[in-house]
Amino acid sequence: MQSGVRKEELLSAPVRHIDIKQLNIVPLIDQMSDTAFQARNLARAASIVDLMQKDEECAVIVTLAGSLISAGLKQVLIDMIDNNMVDVIVSTGANIVDQDFFEALGFRHYKGTQFIDDAILRELHIDRIYDTFIDEDDLRVCDDTTALIANSMPPGVYSSREFIVEMAKYIEANNFDKNSIVYKAYEKGVPIFCPAFSDCSAGFGLVRHQWQNPEQHVAIDSVKDFRELTKIKIENDKTGLFMIGGGVPKNFTQDIVVAAEVLGHDDVSMHTYAVQITVADERDGALSGSTLKEASSWGKVDTIHEQMVFAEATIALPLIAGYAYHKRSWVCRQPKNFNAMLDC
Repeated sequence: MQSGVRKEELLSAPVRHIDIKQLNIVPLIDQMSDTAFQARNLARAASIVDLMQKDEECAVIVTLAGSLISAGLKQVLIDMIDNNMVDVIVSTGANIVDQDFFEALGFRHYKGTQFIDDAILRELHIDRIYDTFIDEDDLRVCDDTTALIANSMPPGVYSSREFIVEMAKYIEANNFDKNSIVYKAYEKGVPIFCPAFSDCSAGFGLVRHQWQNPEQHVAIDSVKDFRELTKIKIENDKTGLFMIGGGVPKNFTQDIVVAAEVLGHDDVSMHTYAVQITVADERDGALSGSTLKEASSWGKVDTIHEQMVFAEATIALPLIAGYAYHKRSWVCRQPKNFNAMLDC
């Protein structure tokens, strides 16, 4: 790559989001159930996610870690929200703010390459996520927008869920792109939690907001996030986890079983269903690769309907979600609207 390359050339091919509605992959996944290795694991995981859809008492919690929206998975999650296949989302801030909200503001992620001099990208104000490019100047607008939203709110302590609702209202008030996870979740009453909310563009915007308003400002309380998510578990005992990646969203969500017990709800159930997609290795003892059977030893996940899938999310998520979508077990599910319950 020559240093004379123009920014417009590098930011010319937008990432296109996968549409699981276009292709019925149920026969393919059913065939995979009679194969071996991760193909068989993926087929079993897909059947468990379908079980979550059949079980109308089950609150389906999707956790998101890794760079998913930038990689073309936004529409998969929007279709799940639109069709009542997910009741709660727990995510890294990057997926929700830097990527989904970023696109709602009218910006895009672009197909790039990892075979490039990153010093050139830095000169051109282009950020790289492996083989995907983002315009840094656009990202700064996203940062500034989160500060603008904070400035418009009464000073006080909020959960990340409450702040993300304000982001959805900002999209609505300014007629931005409503084909957004943030906005669709708001429409359906699906709470979105980002327990490490400051670790993204929201953090830059909020630190600016607090710097300029040292005495009276908005603050995000991750403990309030934990309390609200635990309240969902207490109010809706049967839960299923569909975890993409690991990290904070995985542990945060698994822990609500223990949190409910700490609050005196000794009869709370472990998560009834659990599926995780990950490429992390379990042998280093770290969380992201730790198995769901290991989580059972902590009293967090039941082992009857659990499945690990050791595969990369951009491949596995559309297959599993597409299977559950085309099985259509979600048809009888109604929105649980946990946002309304938490706002009472």
